[in-house]
Amino acid sequence: MGNVGILLIIHFTFSLHTPMYTFLSHLAFIDICYASVVVPNTMVHLLTHSTYISGAGCAVQLFMFSSLGSTECLLFGVMAYDRYLAICNPLYYGTIMTLQTCNILFATSCIFATIQAAIQTGFTFSLNFCGSNIIDHFICDALPLIRLSCSKTTLNEIIISVSAAIIGGGSLFIIVTSYLWIAITVIKIPSSQGKRKAFSTCASHLACVTLFFGTVLFNYLHPSGGVMIRQEVVASIFYTMVIPMLNPLIYSLRNTNVRRMFHQFLTRRIASHLWFVHT
Repeated sequence: MGNVGILLIIHFTFSLHTPMYTFLSHLAFIDICYASVVVPNTMVHLLTHSTYISGAGCAVQLFMFSSLGSTECLLFGVMAYDRYLAICNPLYYGTIMTLQTCNILFATSCIFATIQAAIQTGFTFSLNFCGSNIIDHFICDALPLIRLSCSKTTLNEIIISVSAAIIGGGSLFIIVTSYLWIAITVIKIPSSQGKRKAFSTCASHLACVTLFFGTVLFNYLHPSGGVMIRQEVVASIFYTMVIPMLNPLIYSLRNTNVRRMFHQFLTRRIASHLWFVHT
């Protein structure tokens, strides 16, 4: 509901049709899809005590989960680059970061993430599964699936590590580099008010990035089982369920424009509803 609220507010508020809020709406959309791949199926299993999933359903869940998670990972990097341009190159920001550029960057992130997910899903389900069919996890993720295989999984583990390094590491490199330049630029701002304003535009993004990358890298940089399975499950719960729920809260609580527009949006909708009922 939080992500849907952000989508509606940005869509119906013309003053928020800027690159920063366009990326925020893309993030909200990805979070809705990302959680929808995992949460409904998990809730059904919990409520019905039926933990069965078909092979085709498992493959689809792995593909969607991997592609959407990778898209969110890349999108965080794109959002960091957007903040870098806005703070470090404000004169060229409007020329470089147009709404068309925003959509192209988002589409490129989706394409790369989809290709990565297709490769990972294809290699995972090319393995032989001749032993237990019980996945020690609440989702069809690559790591718990390859543990069930009786084939040699070295290549699959390499693919997982390479994917994490390219997508996760590449995005993290862009984020760290962007914020280093932002920090250098902000330090040079003479007024303390200007520094606070610059940092406040980045605080929400940094909070979401820290939560997301902290849990994702914890899991996927240990494909050979270097961490306990239960710890993997807990980390997975965070980046599949908790973080998509927290992202809209973090952005709305830290962003005065979103809070103000949300209040105006609700006021207008309630007023129009009361007028309709009265008439």
